[in-house]
Amino acid sequence: MNQAFQVDLRGVVDLLSRHLYASPRVYLRELLQNAVDAITARRAGEPAAPARIEITIDRTALRITDTGIGLTEAQVHELLATIGRSSKRDDLGFARHEFLGQFGIGLLSAFLVADEVQVRTRSASGAPAVEWVGRADGTYSISPCAQQTTGTTVYLRARNGSAEWFEPATVTELARLFGSMLPFDITVQGQLVTSAVPWADDNRHAGQRQADLVGYAQDTFGFTPFDVIELDVPEAGLTGAAYVLPFPANPAEHSGHRVYLKHMLLTESATGLLPDWAFFARCVVNSTELRPTASREALYDDSLLEATSAALGDQLRGWLVGLARTDPDRLSRFLGVHHLGVKALALHDDEMLRLVDQWWPMETNVGRMTLAEFRSQYGAIRYTTTTDEFRQLAAVAAAQDIALVNGGYTYDSEIIERLAVVEPGQAVDRLDPARLATRFGAVEPADELRSRSFLLAAQRTMDRLGCEVVLRSFEPASLSVLYLVDRAAAFQSQVRATRDRVDSLWAGVLSAFEKPADDRPQLVLNYRNPLVRRLSSLSNPDLVALAVEALYGQALLLGYHPIRPADAALLNRSFIGLLDQAVPAEESR
Repeated sequence: MNQAFQVDLRGVVDLLSRHLYASPRVYLRELLQNAVDAITARRAGEPAAPARIEITIDRTALRITDTGIGLTEAQVHELLATIGRSSKRDDLGFARHEFLGQFGIGLLSAFLVADEVQVRTRSASGAPAVEWVGRADGTYSISPCAQQTTGTTVYLRARNGSAEWFEPATVTELARLFGSMLPFDITVQGQLVTSAVPWADDNRHAGQRQADLVGYAQDTFGFTPFDVIELDVPEAGLTGAAYVLPFPANPAEHSGHRVYLKHMLLTESATGLLPDWAFFARCVVNSTELRPTASREALYDDSLLEATSAALGDQLRGWLVGLARTDPDRLSRFLGVHHLGVKALALHDDEMLRLVDQWWPMETNVGRMTLAEFRSQYGAIRYTTTTDEFRQLAAVAAAQDIALVNGGYTYDSEIIERLAVVEPGQAVDRLDPARLATRFGAVEPADELRSRSFLLAAQRTMDRLGCEVVLRSFEPASLSVLYLVDRAAAFQSQVRATRDRVDSLWAGVLSAFEKPADDRPQLVLNYRNPLVRRLSSLSNPDLVALAVEALYGQALLLGYHPIRPADAALLNRSFIGLLDQAVPAEESR
């Protein structure tokens, strides 16, 4: 024989409070939700029926009254005394789509703050009024009552430890938070808490509408937005506004969005509503079609939410394109604050890539300029992938008439490389430091011959560091030395450094990636530099070693190269050695 499950209501309430709802404050939202659904149901058959929700507080007791459709005794048994029977709303003759509640657990939230829930209701059908009293121990009773008007009144008295949720100021704040945009009048202690939806389609002139939207952001978020973008996604029944932040936002910390479902607040921290790149905007929206989770505190992640996110992203993208066309100065100010979001979008959106190309100034060794300006003046885009590499090569490249872009900032290298794909015929070239040496002039044969002994001694000093010493002539003459590492050499250096740190097994694996050291880093000495010319005439091997080690250390520091322990020891040794040479030893007495 089939048996019915026995439900421990206290256990269910504990489950709701600990695992479903984030806070007991949702009790008021659920009561408002039930009241709104009741009014919606009544007005479907009586369009002129009153639509009011009144909340009153008397110390630790709360009463909420609505002018909704009310319930008969049979409906009370079905809807109030059965958990999860939300679908029975259809028995009233109305589709669930019209209602806020869908899970049949809303009234249970009242037990988060009270041990007893009293409901008095009179149905619009004319059936006698009834009173239902539910208790946290899982029992309930039904009896006739004398309520005269159609509608429902719910009475709660705070349980021990829950009185704070019945404070008039707290109730007013919660009612305004959850229900301020509901289409019916809601009062708390006679004070109206509902207000107009700022993006509502009404007869306000454009200036007043914009002022209302900006005022909402100031009151709700505490900032004056850079701009306001009105949103509309018919598929999701979504309207609202995106507020562009007037300050830089951290891409890793996505701003939560304020989402209303059928004008009832769902969450103040919705995620997934906008694409990840749109971290510069904070949204306030109302939707009739997006689905909530069972707790009604987040959006359900489904295909409709994904499509809505894409549609909202397209609208923000359209705003940016329009700004470039109609107000370039304002676009420049926007990019100055939120360039990371736009550059992130440019990695997979051709139109945004062209916008960045035309409007975002990048650092180059010939001044800040947009990529479009750079391309028009210099043709091919030569760039570095790190800021340190750019600092090392910028002045030297400029002296060789090579215009160079710093691609070391976030997304810049990727944008430059993608530009070659979108713009046919556009040449881009990552500048290899070793290739730059091929642009340097050779030293006169006679000068190189006079420097031969110096170069041999210098090379012996640098051999233990795996570095090749080269004498060249280049601008600027003020630069005495340059340390150049091509990408292959840098990779080999990393392999060797890692091999020396790991165990024998992994060292053997890494050895397979090693190649002969024919592409060693180069220490390029600039013969146009007066100091280098004087050093090249030294004949004392010890003094040559100290001088070359000092130049090597200077080259590492000027080029922002990493300093290894061996390099640090060399710097210290050369510094002390040069001081020792400069300061004569005290004569013995």
